[in-house]
Amino acid sequence: MTALLEARHVTKAYGAGLVGHDGIVALQDFSLALEVERPRIIAIVGESGSGKTTLARLLLGLVAPSTGQVMYHGQDLHRLSAEQRRDFRRDIQAIFQDPYGVYNPFYRVDHVLTTPVRKFRLAKTRSEAHGLIEDALRAVGLRPEEILGRYPHQLSGGQRQRVMVARALLLRPHLIVADEPVSMVDASLRATILGSLRQLNRERGISIIYITHDLATAYQVADSIIVLYRSVLVEAGDVELVVKAPRHPYTQQLIASVPQVSTKRTWLDEQPGGQRTAETAGGCKFVSRCPIALPKCSEVAPQPRPTEPGREVACHVAAPV
Repeated sequence: MTALLEARHVTKAYGAGLVGHDGIVALQDFSLALEVERPRIIAIVGESGSGKTTLARLLLGLVAPSTGQVMYHGQDLHRLSAEQRRDFRRDIQAIFQDPYGVYNPFYRVDHVLTTPVRKFRLAKTRSEAHGLIEDALRAVGLRPEEILGRYPHQLSGGQRQRVMVARALLLRPHLIVADEPVSMVDASLRATILGSLRQLNRERGISIIYITHDLATAYQVADSIIVLYRSVLVEAGDVELVVKAPRHPYTQQLIASVPQVSTKRTWLDEQPGGQRTAETAGGCKFVSRCPIALPKCSEVAPQPRPTEPGREVACHVAAPV
């Protein structure tokens, strides 16, 4: 079975090759495959600088990997023919963080909806195009009569973001890459937008890569989760397993930092304790912050290994050889 989109041992470094500069590794040896036949929602989580947005840009073809390949239906993404690239642009859609910056303030919001209809020839008549746009807006919980004809500044942040979801939906994609889609809208609208994404997955068979720093929303919406730390994968698997019983020390700290309604209750009963170890170039990237590090952790970088069905962990302690 050929994957719709696949990252094969992808590494992305910025600034590499300059005189006296080894570059900054933003994402290191990352692999992921998404099949059309098994639509799912995958959350990519981690703190700022972990490589989440770099991963999104690689999957969307906005940047090329330094090593490794991103494949679309088995073909290298950066060697596609004009026709294949057109198919890719329709199959893989993006929703970005800033619901205002993606709009041209001189155009009505209709422009972001009519442009893909025209470019991809989704409708034969103006009436048919208008019907498609109205259906897409209703699918994300918007009333067309309240949206169409307005300028971006006349809509709320939540409305602007849902218009972008509707735009992606118009093209009937197989995958939506959503990079922090709710970080700039208020809490009351986050559930609405996330609910729309979940509905697209369940009812229309669209896979979604949901990139976020918010573990709570990742747990709400995702089927599986990938945790990144400083460019490397540290834990991945079924969202219930990873969030409720994290194995990697970084995942444990990440989950323990989620605010609780009651200060007497925490996601984890205990925090791991112990001596911290100095970080070295060849070892685990989390070793300087890890309370359970072994001497080996400073010498050898751990590779992701299965610890049980539905989970893999990159940790010498949690997933010993």
